[in-house]
Amino acid sequence: MVSKRTSAALVLAGVALFAGMVVVSAATAPTIGATQSHDPDSNETMRTLVGSQGGGPGLHDYGSVYLLENDEVAWQLADADSYFDVTMLDNGSVMAGFMDSGYTDCGPYESPCTHTGFRVIEPGENPEVVSEFSFPVRTRANSEVHDVERLPSGEFLVSDMEHERIMTVRGGEITWQWNASSIYTDGPDDPTREDWLHINDVDHLGDDRYLVSVRNANQLVVVERGEGVVEIINEDPNPEDGRVGDPSVLNRQHNPQWLNEDTILVADSENGRVVELQRGDDGNWTVGWELSEAEGVAFAWPRDADRLPNGNTLITDSANQRIVEVNESGETVWSVRTRHIPYEAERLPEGETVGGQPHSDGASRFTGTASGDVPGISFLLQVLRTSVPLPFWVAEIHLVVTLVSLGLVFAGLGTAARSAFAARRRG
Repeated sequence: MVSKRTSAALVLAGVALFAGMVVVSAATAPTIGATQSHDPDSNETMRTLVGSQGGGPGLHDYGSVYLLENDEVAWQLADADSYFDVTMLDNGSVMAGFMDSGYTDCGPYESPCTHTGFRVIEPGENPEVVSEFSFPVRTRANSEVHDVERLPSGEFLVSDMEHERIMTVRGGEITWQWNASSIYTDGPDDPTREDWLHINDVDHLGDDRYLVSVRNANQLVVVERGEGVVEIINEDPNPEDGRVGDPSVLNRQHNPQWLNEDTILVADSENGRVVELQRGDDGNWTVGWELSEAEGVAFAWPRDADRLPNGNTLITDSANQRIVEVNESGETVWSVRTRHIPYEAERLPEGETVGGQPHSDGASRFTGTASGDVPGISFLLQVLRTSVPLPFWVAEIHLVVTLVSLGLVFAGLGTAARSAFAARRRG
């Protein structure tokens, strides 16, 4: 009888602890995605184009492209496993990197397979894909085309994580490419078999110069067509050890924006912040401005930051499922909650530009208070956040309490099982 009471008490204690944590945390969590700066009586409409990676295991479902008018969805196309970078072209069409499964044109891979590439979408009440460039990949994970932009030449500039390269495409044919293996020489024989460098962004800087985000190396590189790499930002002082930059400067970053020759705005994703990197007189790049929170909530896997013409910064806070606009001091002036995990957002009509107003002037520096890193637990939380949508208020303490709750429940069930086994032996 005592064992039954003990086991029941342990199970109830575990369930009560977990339920109490959820109820209290949800009730006391701050409100996010509800700050609206636009005047409802104004005739001006704020338009934000969003590429949504989606949700589900591995974030490989429910991908979409949609347009927000103020905070309402004006149109949406949800026809791919994932969408990524989005850009509105001069003619009003929308260009987007994507990944989708179910193709039968699979090259060396078994059918059906996954394709990645970019699509051109005609927006409107019933948006549709009008053209596509894509190719088969070995796996849905870490093999996608995350970024594409249209060059003045009419070519499309594409970042390719499957083969760790950037390339230009015209008429469905590759016209030029730069392979990361030309400088990162410690890689595998076949980069399609592992997530080696994870090249996730490329921007045209002008004069055949491209800014490339090499995520897994914590570095940005400037590639010049015909010359190769001409600059490395966050360069490893010991490149013979693998050419990996200092993670305290950049840690698996996304979507850098070139503000000027001495300033780059970057979503420093796994440091949970947005930063401006500033080139010093010695040529080294250091953090000159940073932001780690908005609306009283620490960023969780921010993956895009654009400096707007008004000097504000538009941030895609992926794991918190929100898009926020903040001013230089870090005050939120607009925000919206998204249904699934957003990858990137563009404020129309300009979208992301090359060139913008920097805040790194030596006098302007704002740092929010990010959550503290807990060895093991913080890593587990990051894995969960990048695999399935979680409530934005989930932090390290919630994982600890969840583990304790599970421990109590399993201890109770174990006690009951041992008691039943002992009774059966006595009988």
